[in-house]
Amino acid sequence: MTEQSADSLINAMFAEHMENAAHAAAEVGPALDAVADTLVASLLTDAKILMCANGAANCLTQYFCTNLLNRFDQDRPALPAINLGADATTFSAICRDNRFNETFSRQVRALGKDGDTLFVLVDDGHKANLIQAIQAAHDRGMKVVVLSAREKTDVTSLLHPDDHELALHDLGNAQAIGVFVLIMNALCALVDQKIFGG
Repeated sequence: MTEQSADSLINAMFAEHMENAAHAAAEVGPALDAVADTLVASLLTDAKILMCANGAANCLTQYFCTNLLNRFDQDRPALPAINLGADATTFSAICRDNRFNETFSRQVRALGKDGDTLFVLVDDGHKANLIQAIQAAHDRGMKVVVLSAREKTDVTSLLHPDDHELALHDLGNAQAIGVFVLIMNALCALVDQKIFGG
């Protein structure tokens, strides 16, 4: 690849990200405060955040949980969050028993309780296990937050009136990941501000 074509590729990727971020700010930005309130409501009642996602988005659920369990921008007490996709042994054991669609729902039923929040990231891939996780969360009296790369997915119809969906404008996986990080950083900052001030 020539230097000029490499520069063009890099510039195009940065420009595309800035455009996607601007669209996301307009589309889901106004809803972030209400989503943060839902997360904070769980955290202030000795409940927890459970998270799940498939593929590369699972890395982002771990990033968000790490920011809650450790710190985001300031030192503060740890906040309870569990990435259900982080336990490879449990995940593979459920899959081994031909229960891939239950990879998260079995864990939600075991670990989730009334007052907890399930935070689900949906990219453009397999969703059956995420759908079952949402159904299990509702069975346990949990609220649900969904961050989706696409509008009008199968997940939308499952949500209750007090759940939240942050749906981006039909982004591909690679484009969505960068915007997901911005949204998660904003949520981390809002949670810290609402609980700890500053």
